[in-house]
Amino acid sequence: SSLQRTLNLPRFDPSSGTMQIKDPLNFWGGRRVELSDVTGLEPVYEPATGRVLCQLQPCKAAQVDEAVRSACSAFSAWRKMAGMERARVMLETARLIEKRREDIAEVEVVNNGKSITEARLDVDSARLCIEYFAGLATNMSGQHVQLPGGSFAYTRREPLGVCVGIGAWNYPFQIAAWKSAPAIACGNSMVFKPSPVTPVSAVLLAEIYAQAGVPEGLFNVVQGTQETGTLLCHHPSVAKVSFTGSVPTGKKIMEMASKGVKPVTLELGGKSPLIIFEDSDLENAVRGALMANFLSQGQVCSNGTRVFVHRPILPQFLTEVVRRTKAIQIGDPLLEETRMGALVSRPHLDKVLGYVEQAKKEGARVLCGGEPFTPADPKLRNGYYMTPCVLDNCTDDMTCVREEIFGPVMSVLTFDTEVDVLQRANDTTMGLAAGVFTKDIQRAHRVIENLQAGSCFINNYNITPVEVPFGGYKASGIGRENGQVTVEFYSQLKTVVVEMGDVDSLF
Repeated sequence: SSLQRTLNLPRFDPSSGTMQIKDPLNFWGGRRVELSDVTGLEPVYEPATGRVLCQLQPCKAAQVDEAVRSACSAFSAWRKMAGMERARVMLETARLIEKRREDIAEVEVVNNGKSITEARLDVDSARLCIEYFAGLATNMSGQHVQLPGGSFAYTRREPLGVCVGIGAWNYPFQIAAWKSAPAIACGNSMVFKPSPVTPVSAVLLAEIYAQAGVPEGLFNVVQGTQETGTLLCHHPSVAKVSFTGSVPTGKKIMEMASKGVKPVTLELGGKSPLIIFEDSDLENAVRGALMANFLSQGQVCSNGTRVFVHRPILPQFLTEVVRRTKAIQIGDPLLEETRMGALVSRPHLDKVLGYVEQAKKEGARVLCGGEPFTPADPKLRNGYYMTPCVLDNCTDDMTCVREEIFGPVMSVLTFDTEVDVLQRANDTTMGLAAGVFTKDIQRAHRVIENLQAGSCFINNYNITPVEVPFGGYKASGIGRENGQVTVEFYSQLKTVVVEMGDVDSLF
């Protein structure tokens, strides 16, 4: 199709019955870049089938430098444009994303393994984020302060320069938009490195930005592993690093950025609590628990994987949550009826299944799921599927309750008092998210006030409107993504003092 040619989408190969990606996945200077050095190629797999999708060409020092220079060049032009001019280009980007929603969502499914239903919502979130920051680009303003004698001071909010975005594999396209939209709205340029596990869809965003009319090099994509990320963090022309991923990697990035005193935004892991009181609307509480654990095959940093249930309602809750979990349709993520696709990789699937085995050894009871799953369709037999799992009889010291599993595993715990559950909910080094279900409005706000987490929910879970900030407390990160406050993390403040009289000198 013409769209396929324009966007270089994966092509269906009839001989293998799967998607094949032939075009380069690196992008700078306004175009895809084929690397001459083909050493160190990494296979990229399609989670749904287990087949090799393409070979990743990792960028080394010379290519990283090319991409950063391209971003520097674009920055010098982009920073001088009025906010209204930047907004116009961003709104055109959003329009193109909406027009190509289905194609981008299909690429995301092939890239990541999540259901097409969820992938469409991710593309929508990316579009909404760009629209939202297009609006903020038009009113970047400073402050005017009157000083004695007619003198005055004012502040200017100015861009940082070349920003680096390093994405995670659970929301590849959405994260590329969440990082680039505030950056370019503030007048910066960006070099984005996707996860090497899911390298395919970020380059589509780069092409759409280019088609919308951004200067060549404003949004660049460099592929690679840890070595490429290290080169980006240490590059002297990079002004800021924004990273989404694990806590240990976030700490390393923060350390590397500190060598150049570069600001960082870190959106890291979580082991978030979801507290369900006895007066909750049970139907909504069960829905919330499922949304808190099984979106994207459970591979969501903000998931409420420690579900604390008030003892009096535990039997009813477990009965209903197990019934609903068993009914989740697993299979081909490109089918409309599928609600759970494949986990992102074979090693990750094995790791998640290992956590379930460890939980059983430590005394947890598997109420359902936690096993490898083979779909009926023969072409999916080598995909990375498992049945969603509910664990009962969990205690606070179990590995499944202490560590981030990042898979479809819900750990259910009981509690008796509000004081007790708050202490236990906060007993973690992380603090990304938290939720509470109750009809008592005073208790709801009281509990939320005392939960040590950055993104909290009352009578719902995992709702992330782009208009509000998202981010964590404690080891779950620094800074915020989305919302008006994000402008502060992608800009710097200049103070200008204007003397209208004579200099009053001490000398």
